[in-house]
Amino acid sequence: MRLKLEGNINQYYVQTLCMIFFPGTKFGQATVSRDDPLLQLKLKESPEGVTATASMSYGGNTAKQTFFRAFTENEPADLTRKKVTGEAVVTVGGDLLSYRPSWGMLTGVRPSKVATELLNEGFSKTRVRKMLNTEYMVIPKKAALATDVALAEKKIIGIPDRRDCSVYISIPFCPTRCAYCSFVSYTSRKLLGLIPEYLERLLEDIGKTFGLIKELGLNVRSIYIGGGTPTILDGEQIKRLLAAISGAWDLGRVEEFTLEAGRPDTITYEKMKTAVEMGVTRCSVNPQTLSDDVLREIGRAHTAVDFMRAYEETRKAGVHCINTDMIAGLPGDNFGIFSSSYDKILSLQPENVTVHTFCVKKAADLRAGADVYSMRGGDAGKCVDYTQIKSVQMGYKPYYMYRQKNTVGNFENVGFAKDGYESLYNIFMMEEIHSIFAVGAGAVAKMVDWTPEKGGKPVINRLFYDKYPYEYLAKNKTDELLEQARKFYEERFTDL
Repeated sequence: MRLKLEGNINQYYVQTLCMIFFPGTKFGQATVSRDDPLLQLKLKESPEGVTATASMSYGGNTAKQTFFRAFTENEPADLTRKKVTGEAVVTVGGDLLSYRPSWGMLTGVRPSKVATELLNEGFSKTRVRKMLNTEYMVIPKKAALATDVALAEKKIIGIPDRRDCSVYISIPFCPTRCAYCSFVSYTSRKLLGLIPEYLERLLEDIGKTFGLIKELGLNVRSIYIGGGTPTILDGEQIKRLLAAISGAWDLGRVEEFTLEAGRPDTITYEKMKTAVEMGVTRCSVNPQTLSDDVLREIGRAHTAVDFMRAYEETRKAGVHCINTDMIAGLPGDNFGIFSSSYDKILSLQPENVTVHTFCVKKAADLRAGADVYSMRGGDAGKCVDYTQIKSVQMGYKPYYMYRQKNTVGNFENVGFAKDGYESLYNIFMMEEIHSIFAVGAGAVAKMVDWTPEKGGKPVINRLFYDKYPYEYLAKNKTDELLEQARKFYEERFTDL
């Protein structure tokens, strides 16, 4: 896509707005075709405010409009520029393509962030919904969703304690690779052969990580074992992993301990029983869909019957909280298939249900086709709406939400839970409430400190483990990364 920008404009924000209307588009190619969409945007400032003039052209048609937004004492100048930019681009894009995005000018990962900020400023629930609609062009039902999620998160988070932290442990291996997946996960026989050696290093690093947490006097609120597919480990390996964690930390002090079991074809009663006996309180058993045809289309090596068996065995094993993941908008899916799957999932009464919208990932096998990228999203929007209505009817409440680039229809991912079963780790990780220590290949630790001098915004230092298991084994950066974490706390937490 071609951009011609003039004035004090955040180019990246403009690009994210353009991707709402032209998902999968690229910017700054060496060769640009005259047939590519063109956005021309000019911001002109005066002492009174900002004027934005925008035109968008594509397929021989052009839409053009001019907008003005006044500077005010209660709104930072950068936010004024961002709002008038968003209004201009969303309006001309909508006029050109006859499409109004559900989330208006909100393009970030956390659409409920604005709602949280407005609630923190003292605005009422009703007022926040209205402001999202009028100030950010969010349609009413999405404004209500964002506000409800923000309220749920505020209730769960309470007043953050700077001593709190969580721990993420990475098992980046899967039995097969799903066609939509871009996570660092490894499926070949050669790479799966690294699991025993990987586990040995991981157990050592788990001990070091929890040792540092103890030295710093921190409090672990949640532990999350993710991947990949952690239950690709055999029963004895799972037992050793959980024993290392329980030996390094008193699990009686941890509010939530999640094992992202994930793939039904790796789940057995014995593994789940071991997990419960060793302190796990929450597991994910993820069907994505209950249509065998769609499962084959996306490369999942299991059936709906396999999921039902895995779910029943997980429940029988005594897991306190079960989450199931569903994906709306998958290739080959439609509203009838998806709604039938969702009804069956809710009839099982899992404590958590997380509904994702299909997202086209650059590193995924399923990508880069006109039949994959979708501005309107086909049936995805109808499916997403159905989950949000049906979940509430069945006693679930939305508590967690995020969005990704190149999601079909520009829709969101939402976590629903029964009261008291919300995933703490999901909230802590997304809202950056406290530090997330991480262990393993592909893991990213986030050291977090909330500081008044930064206007209440967190200071975050990200620490990246090597992406690939063989790099993780060869380079052994753990001591270096833990030393960086130590310095972060020693420099910023002198009062703890």
